[in-house]
Amino acid sequence: MSPAIRVRPRRELRASRRTRAHRCWGHLIAAPLWPMHAANLGTLLRTCDAVGACLAVPPFGWVDEALARGNTLRRPSCVHRVGSPLRWLAAERAAGTQVLGVELADEAIRLGDLPAARRRTVMVLGHEASGIPPEALDALHAVVEIPMVGHGLSLNVAVAGSLVLYKLAGLL
Repeated sequence: MSPAIRVRPRRELRASRRTRAHRCWGHLIAAPLWPMHAANLGTLLRTCDAVGACLAVPPFGWVDEALARGNTLRRPSCVHRVGSPLRWLAAERAAGTQVLGVELADEAIRLGDLPAARRRTVMVLGHEASGIPPEALDALHAVVEIPMVGHGLSLNVAVAGSLVLYKLAGLL
């Protein structure tokens, strides 16, 4: 006979997590710099909170509303506003940040082989339909690919980003 499964109550879960909101974790940043769907930003914001990461967003007018709607925790989250995605990525790389893209490409690292981030790392996500723009590929140190066996060519940006964030945070 197997032991009974004990579900941890909310009070216990809250006590085991951080006690106050963070300003900037700085170690891990999700960067959906060319988003197409507002719902993906909300999902990524929630994942960032779960793994202790920040979110970098482009200067599109609809982004702030999407983040407000997507912040289901109703607590401040770490969000970096990025003026020019290309300039921001170049500056991050020049500062020594590891810049990884999530993209289908030759020489990509399979998600299962991706080590946890040991230094400041930016995970770049492209446009849902066209991926990371060619002019941004030079800013990447490496590319991560999520293996798939189905008919689709790729996953939704929020799902793909969430998988890679968990792996980079060392939680998978």
